[in-house]
Amino acid sequence: MTARTDSDHDAKASQRRRRGGALLELPILLLIAFGLALLLRTFLVAAFYIPSESMVPTLEIGDRVLVNKIIYDLREPRRGEIVVFRADTGFGAPAEEPSLLDRVVEFLSFGLQPSGSEEDFIKRVIGLPGETVELRDGVVYIDGKPLPEELAVDGGYLQDIDKDPFGPITVPEGEYFMLGDWRTNSGDSRFQMGTIPEEDITGRAFVLLWPPDRFRLLTGAEYPGFDE
Repeated sequence: MTARTDSDHDAKASQRRRRGGALLELPILLLIAFGLALLLRTFLVAAFYIPSESMVPTLEIGDRVLVNKIIYDLREPRRGEIVVFRADTGFGAPAEEPSLLDRVVEFLSFGLQPSGSEEDFIKRVIGLPGETVELRDGVVYIDGKPLPEELAVDGGYLQDIDKDPFGPITVPEGEYFMLGDWRTNSGDSRFQMGTIPEEDITGRAFVLLWPPDRFRLLTGAEYPGFDE
C-alpha cells in the first residue's frame, strides 16, 4: 500500500511539474509569436486607413487596406495598381515616423487605426517612367494613345471623369504618374504632388480588410491590348 501511495504521489508531482513547465513556456511562446508578427507588420505588410474620397468608388472613407511592402523590391510598379506612397504636397507639417509604441498599438488593433501620417497617399498608377501623359475630354492619353479605362476588369473603377485638360507631361525616369479614381475630387499627380519617385512608394494595396462587409482583394486594373 505504501509503495502504491508513493507511486501515485510521484505521478501527481510529475504531472504538476509538466503543467508548471507548460505555463512557464506559454508567455515565451506568446512573446515569440508577437515578435514575429510585429516584424511581419513592420517590414512586409502595413495597414492604412482611407481618410478621403479620392479613391471612391474603389475605396471609401474609413476603409482599411493592407499593403504589400516588399513587392516593389522584386519588380516594378504596374499600370492600374493601387499604391500607397509618401509625397510632399506643401501643406501642413511633416509627419513624424511612428514610434515602436505606435507600431505596437497599431498591431494590437489589427490595422484598424489611422496610419497617423498626413503624408501618406493612396492612388492608382496610370503613367509609367518615360511616358507622356495627357488628359483631354475626360480621356487619359499615354504617348498619344487613349487608355481604355472603361474596359478595366475590376468593373469600372471611375467615379466620374474630369474633362479639364491636363498636360502633356513626360514622366521622369524612375517616377510614376498617379491619379485618384474620383477624378474631380482627387489631389494627385496633376497638382501639387506631381509625379512620384519609386523610392517614395510604400507598396501595393492588395486587400480591403475593413469593414467586413466590404472585404475583398484589390487587384490592379487591366487594359487589354494596351500594354502589349
